Order: sequence, then structure tokens, then C-alpha cells
Amino acid sequence: MGIQDRLIEDVGLREGVKRLTEDKIEKVVQGVLKGETGARLAAYNEICMRCGLCSEACHFYLSHDGDPSYSPVGKVQQTMAQLIKKKGRVSPDDIYGMAQIAYTECNLCRRCVHFCPVGIDTGYIMSTVRRICHKLGVTPQYIQDTAHSHSATFNQMWVKDDEWPDSLQWQEDEAREEFPGLRIPLDKEGADIYYSVIAPEPKFRTQLIYQAAAIFNAAGVDWTMPSEPGWDNSDMCMFTGDFEMMGRLKRRHFESAQKLKVKRIVMGECGHAFRSIYDMGNRWVAWKMYPVPVIHSIEFFWELMKQGKIKLAKKYPGPVTVHDPCNVVRGRGHHEKLRELVRFLIDGEIIETASNREHNICCTAGGGVINCGPPFKNVRLAGSKAKADELRATGVKTIVAPCHNCHGGLEDTVKRYELGMHIKFLGDIIYECMEKPS
Repeated sequence: MGIQDRLIEDVGLREGVKRLTEDKIEKVVQGVLKGETGARLAAYNEICMRCGLCSEACHFYLSHDGDPSYSPVGKVQQTMAQLIKKKGRVSPDDIYGMAQIAYTECNLCRRCVHFCPVGIDTGYIMSTVRRICHKLGVTPQYIQDTAHSHSATFNQMWVKDDEWPDSLQWQEDEAREEFPGLRIPLDKEGADIYYSVIAPEPKFRTQLIYQAAAIFNAAGVDWTMPSEPGWDNSDMCMFTGDFEMMGRLKRRHFESAQKLKVKRIVMGECGHAFRSIYDMGNRWVAWKMYPVPVIHSIEFFWELMKQGKIKLAKKYPGPVTVHDPCNVVRGRGHHEKLRELVRFLIDGEIIETASNREHNICCTAGGGVINCGPPFKNVRLAGSKAKADELRATGVKTIVAPCHNCHGGLEDTVKRYELGMHIKFLGDIIYECMEKPS
């Protein structure tokens, strides 16, 4: 089955292609290929042997009974290979199908890189297809709305400037009933760490801010959060292909940390935001190295554990399984620190999924796919069957997943495939098990 057999109606894609002509498409494609890609894409195009070894890496391929059109090489052949072969001279309908593949049938998880004998990064190729679609104005409506919010407000959830500090004050007030004297310090200059979150936390996961404050308070951490825009480090613009806005977001984020003269940034439990700040956004603004050191919560909690600053009153009942977020494991290599931390926190074993660590199967939400919204939800969940099969085989009831998008994807998968499992952030478990005032 090819993309023309499974097209899904999306108002953003449909209205976008209505404005296109073949001349415009050709001009934009040539502009991106000549001005932004260089030797990397050309080399990938020339060295790919079409051997198909990447196929077994892709959860969409595995979950669709080996349909080759879902394989990484199959998706490249339906998109970038056509754009290169035809020098960008394709029809608006062709662009619709290419956009659907690039935005909703590839999670940019990069598992296939490990299966390719010559190391072709299909995630990079699909990101470039998205870049072309963005410049053509052809993006799924839901993720584009989120990108618009970030462009207008510097956060993806339309959180107003006064709502952000109000939310932090609210969490501080709540937490002080349990932890007398606790503070969520705002704009403290020279703090050891700047704690960085994504906009869904003040919007609908405020318990994560509460829990982080409780953990930092108990561990005696010298920390702060910013009161001004720049606090949201999420980045849907990275996924839509709006790299100009991605660069503005990362610059604003780092500038807010520099303004407070903090020693380093600790990222909350989010994968894509972490990748955006250590790999993508900083490169787009042409920094050789990001101006403030950045670490993920996995590493920071691991440090607190090693220093004996996390005191447990009990352990979380195991066994559990661990889901490795692609952007912090394949991207940054935190799989063993994650497991050391989980073993410290749980009473029982870690039951690994058949694919784990850098070979872990994607949650099927990442890469902005879950943010493309309801039109594509059923397809996304059909693509998570391979993940569901591996989770079911562990026989455990708890999945530890230190990433927001992974939580969203796994929650949908657990419900769709009736796995009877629940998903925990590291912060959930540490907070539940840590010593608290009597």
C-alpha cells in the first residue's frame, strides 16, 4: 500500500496545497536542497543501497505486517528521493502525501540508523522533507497551531505572562503545607541550577513542578526558575520545520539563563525539548557550544542519588519496565544512568522489553507525531502495535518513562491495546518514596 491509498484529510495540509503551483514547489525545493542541505543529504541519496535492512527497525513497518511503504527506505523513496530525482518538479497532491509521511508516519526516532549498514539517518531526511513542507505552508493544522502559540507567546500552550508566575506561586503554596519553608525561587541570580520545564506542566501537569520543588527542597538544591518568557523549552517548531522560530526559542531560553547567571540548566523530564536545546536549536543559531551547560533530569537525579541527597522512606514496588526515550538515550546515551537510578528507587527487578536501551522501540508519539492531533491518532496507534506487544510480554504493571511525549504515546497505547499498565515519571517515584516531614 502506498501513501495515495491511505491519505487522511487534514485542513492544514489541504488548505496548504491549494495555494501551491508546480513552479512554487520547484523553487522552494531547490532553495532548500541547494541552500540548506549540502553534502550530507547528497551522500545519503547516493550511498543508499535500497537493501531494506532498515525496515525491521521501524515500528510502523513492524506494526503493518511488513508493508514496505512504511519502511524507512520506502518512506524516503516516496518523498525525498522523488524530490531529488524530479528536481522539485512535483504536483501539489504529491506534496500532500509527502507531508503526511514526513509528519505523521515517521517519529524521527532514529532507531533505523542502527540498522543501516552505512549509517543513513532517515530522521534527518524526514526533517528536511518537513522543512520543505513548512516553507511551502503545508503542515498539519494541530501542530501548526502549537507552533503559532510558541511564535506569539514564547510558550506552546498560550500561557499568559501573569499565569506562569501565578502557577508557580500556587504550587509553592500547596507544597508549603506539606514541606514548611519550601520555596520555588524566581529570578534568583547565581543559583546552581535553572530548572527548565515545558508548557504542558503549568497547564495540566502541575504536579510535576510540585514534585520537583519537593525533591530539590529535600536535597538542599540551590535552584531557581525564570519569571519571564523563555521558561518553556519545548519546541514544536523544530518538528514543523520552522527552524527560524526554533532558533529564536532556544536563544531566548539560553538568554534567560544567562541573565540569571546560573551555573547550569537542568531540563525536566522531556525528550524532544532536550534534543532541541543540545542538538538542534543551538546549532541553528550557529553556536559552536551552547552558552550554559545543560543536563537532563535523568542525569541530575542520578547525581543527587550518587551524592546521597535523595533519602528514601520506602522503595517503589517492582518489578517495572523502563522505556528509553529516543532523544535522551539514542541521542545522549543516558540508558545506564536511568537504570541505575531506577534500581535505586524500586523494590524488585527491571524487566526489559525485547528491544531496549539504544535499540528501544519508539513510543510512537515523538517527533511531533502526537501533536498532529486527532486526524492521525488511529494511524499512530496502529503503528504502536509492535511496542504494545513488547510491553505486554514483560508482564509488569509499571512503565518508567522520563519523557512527556512518551507518556502521552504510552498512555494511548496502554489504553488501545488494553495492557493494564500505568506510566511513571522519575519524579513521580522519587516524590512518592522520599522522606517527608512527619
